[in-house]
Amino acid sequence: MAAPFRYSCAPHRKEAIIKDVLGNTAGLKANQLRRIAKLYTRRLPPQEIVTPEFARQLAELSHETRRQIGALIDRAGHVEYVMVGDNRSIELPDFKRIRVAVDRFRGLRCVHTHLRGEGLTQDDLTDLALLRLDLMVAIDVNENSGLPGLVNAAHLLPLTADGSHSTAGESYAFLPKAIASQLDVDFLALIESLEEEMARNRNATRQARVKDRTILVGVTTGPLSDAEESMAELNELATSAGIVVQDKVIQRRQAIDPRTVLGRGKLQELLIRSLQLGADMLVFDRELTPAQVRSLSEATDLKILDRSQLILDIFAQRAQSHEGSIQVELAQLKYLLPRLIAGQDSAFSRLAGGIGGRGPGETKLETDRRRVRDRINRLEKEIELQRRRRHERRKVRTRNQLPVVSIVGYTNAGKSTLLNALTNSEVRAEQRMFATLDPTSRRLRLPREQEIIVNDTVGFIRDLPPGLLSAFRSTLEEIVDSRLLIHLVDASNPRWSQQVQSVERVLHELSLTEIPSLLALNKADLVTPETLEAISRQFATNSGRPVISIAATDQRTLRPLLEKIGEMLSRDIGLSPREEQFDAQRLSRIA
Repeated sequence: MAAPFRYSCAPHRKEAIIKDVLGNTAGLKANQLRRIAKLYTRRLPPQEIVTPEFARQLAELSHETRRQIGALIDRAGHVEYVMVGDNRSIELPDFKRIRVAVDRFRGLRCVHTHLRGEGLTQDDLTDLALLRLDLMVAIDVNENSGLPGLVNAAHLLPLTADGSHSTAGESYAFLPKAIASQLDVDFLALIESLEEEMARNRNATRQARVKDRTILVGVTTGPLSDAEESMAELNELATSAGIVVQDKVIQRRQAIDPRTVLGRGKLQELLIRSLQLGADMLVFDRELTPAQVRSLSEATDLKILDRSQLILDIFAQRAQSHEGSIQVELAQLKYLLPRLIAGQDSAFSRLAGGIGGRGPGETKLETDRRRVRDRINRLEKEIELQRRRRHERRKVRTRNQLPVVSIVGYTNAGKSTLLNALTNSEVRAEQRMFATLDPTSRRLRLPREQEIIVNDTVGFIRDLPPGLLSAFRSTLEEIVDSRLLIHLVDASNPRWSQQVQSVERVLHELSLTEIPSLLALNKADLVTPETLEAISRQFATNSGRPVISIAATDQRTLRPLLEKIGEMLSRDIGLSPREEQFDAQRLSRIA
């Protein structure tokens, strides 16, 4: 593409103003370039979309050059940009990160020509949405005479207060087609009324908008049903984190795009949707590489989160104790370190290596990395100290010969509710994921007059990234000393089978499958007896472990569970030296 043609004009000032003709100017004659550049000297009446004279000038130039010619015009009628395309399309200027308020348009309308009589194309509508233009106008050019034909125009529709469009399923409104001399639309009045409606709707939702608004994004190469299940869980995670989910998008691809994860077309659709809904961020249902986060952030100018970062954010909200807080901070810093780059919102975001890329920016970046590494080292030492203290407390329990029973299971299965019901405690229990992060221990007397320690542990989740396991360390060390595991399953959840597999997978990775366990099907009051019987039979056949059906909110259903716990513990006559050595090795692997 040739360098932009520069034109000097001074219609309102004594000094010359140099303006560029943008786009595909290669191959144009000098006379054609000068005539195109003279479009900068034109001024349209503010209330008119386009005048017949301006439309004819564009059409004649377009017909002569066989290229689309366009102009971006402000609300005062001044031509701010002149662009030249090819015979099929035209490229608008890149406004970089110059954002527009969600209750306003950009203050520019695009008026350009079409040589094929195709009306407004999808590319035109995409530019209209992405740039938040006042209006997108396409003038048909007569193939024989070169005179302007019908004028096609469209504008964005404002969202209603509930986030939907006033016209169901439509994002754009198209004005009636007419030739330029017969356009009967007051442009300024139209735009002012649209912006007033957007401002009213924005004010109606602003009072309730105290949370982040997001669109959830899933990209898969496998079955769509699996992606939908995973997306449902991501929705629960987002809700648990206090995020307002405005929309969910799933794309099935042959291969994941290594740069932007999504395909180019789907990414544009996603960006348009986020602009329409006023979304602040995109949350992806997978772990993103630092390069992917950068590319997506640059392409959308939105906050980008992945599944791991969302879980870490929930951990940070839930951690109540000092120990839990430092464990979460350590996991966050380890996640942050490889992503600590000169990126979005930094003063040196556009600096590269070599000339102009060295100096204070790089020095500051290295300083930040060193500080993060130093903080990680300090936190690891502090956690090691906490681990030793826990080890001493476990020694006291061993001397007192109090067996430890740990409740494990998928997040939001009802573990804290069960602990409260068994021990008459008041541990925080909520209907949301990871409501409990810090481990809790309570003493319980069984029906056979045997005292035990019951641990409430943090919930597991599918596809738990290895880097997040450090946030579970304190809980996992408590599980190691357990004589029995109660694997609590939410029998009312349609995904109970996948959740059981996820928990078993994590326990296997931590070498905890040697500990005896029983399955407790919770929320039995929410499923039919036939369904409960089928689940119990399937578990008993596949695992061979005892299966008990309970409702943690109903004390009457807990008696069989307590009796089974006492029965299984009575078989445990103590560990042999070899088993003690095995437990020590297992603990060292977790620590």
